[in-house]
This record gives sequence, C-alpha cells and structure tokens, in this order.
Amino acid sequence: MRVMIIGGTSGIGLALARHYAQQGAELALCGRDPSRLDGHPITAQAGLLRYGFDIGDRQAVFDAVGDFAQGGLDLLIVTAGQYADARALAQDRMRSLPVVRTNVSGLCHAFDAGAQAMLHSGCGQMVVVASIAGLLHEYPNGSLYSASKRAAIAISDSYRKALAPHGIDVTAVVPGYVDTQKLRGLNGGSAQRKPFLQTEEEAVRRITRAIAGRQACCIFPWQLHAMVRVFNLLPKGVQRYRKK
Repeated sequence: MRVMIIGGTSGIGLALARHYAQQGAELALCGRDPSRLDGHPITAQAGLLRYGFDIGDRQAVFDAVGDFAQGGLDLLIVTAGQYADARALAQDRMRSLPVVRTNVSGLCHAFDAGAQAMLHSGCGQMVVVASIAGLLHEYPNGSLYSASKRAAIAISDSYRKALAPHGIDVTAVVPGYVDTQKLRGLNGGSAQRKPFLQTEEEAVRRITRAIAGRQACCIFPWQLHAMVRVFNLLPKGVQRYRKK
C-alpha cells in the first residue's frame, strides 16, 4: 500500500503516518519543512520519502504527488491546515488569506493532483481531515476558520460524487478536539479544558477505521457533534455570544 500524507510532519498527520508505517505501507510525508522529521523514529522506515512544499502552491503539489505516484498511489491524506482566531486576524488582516489558501485552495490542489494520479489506475482513496467547526452553520461573528472547514467538507462531497464512477473513494474526517502539540500551543500549553478532548491515539483509531471502511464521512466524538447540532438551532441573537 502506497500512502502520501500532506501535513504528515506533525500532529494528526504524523500520528497517522506512524500507524501506516506499522502496517508496512510505503510512505511519503509532506510539509512546508520536512526537516522537522529529522531524528524522528519514523525516518527509519524503509523507503520513506519526504517532500517539502506549500500546499497553496499548485505546481509544487502536482510535482510532489506526480513524483510519488509513479510507483502507484493508493491513499492520499490531507491534514495540512491553517488556523487564525478573531484576535489574530484583527491584529493582522494579512493572516486571513493564508487560511483560505491552505484550507480551501490547497485542498483542491491536492485532490486535483491525487485524482489525476488515481484515474490512471481506476482506484484509490483520498481523505481530508477537516474539523467539527466546519459543521457550524454561519452565524453572527462566526469564524473564518469554521467557514474554511465548511468549505473543505463541501469540497470532499463534490469530489466524492465526481470520482465515484471512476472507482475512487473520498472520505471527509470531521474530528472534535484532539490533544496535539499544536492545540496545546494555542491554549497556553494545555488543552485539558476543551470539551470531549481525545488523544491522538484515539483519533487515529477512529480515522483509520473510517478509511478502511471507505466511509464517506466520519464525525466524532458524537457528544460534540450533538452540541454543534443544538447550537445550529439556536436563534442568531443567542449564537452571537458564543465564546471562540
């Protein structure tokens, strides 16, 4: 099995890489700075390839995916993502476009490149790891991040319909809070106050089951999903007071 993970140098992407390495997969891990993996045990994996590029750079994405896919591409996973909260965007308006460039345009670049590679073989699977924030309907003071993740889920739906006749599956993974280093960094070093927080190991188990089952969409945990559904039913005047 040949697996490429864009966003595979840290967080959930790297955790998924460890899982597939244990399964004996041929791996390609991609990120802006692949040297982040220097000294990591996964680099001992036989045949591991590393690619450095910005997912917002369409040509760079096509070059990397095309290079790896020469030997076949069974599974393309996109975990790359940008986050900026309202305070950060208020302080620096230039931070808004990179969020869209990575979470929306970049995903299209990756799925276009993956589809092109997989159409030749008539099989394969593409996966995006989005966020449960993408299930929030637009509401007063809703965040750019939520909007970008709504777009990511919609993009996966579109590619799923377009590629199904060609034997290519598309899975949208929609997780709640996962206790990654990045989430801890965004919350003063600890994410323990986040509701229904999951470990990386728990998230990987759920994600890999969904991928193996070729599910269209995997949303977890159910408790947070239920909270989002209730929030979406609240009057707009009440929703505006939601704390980010």
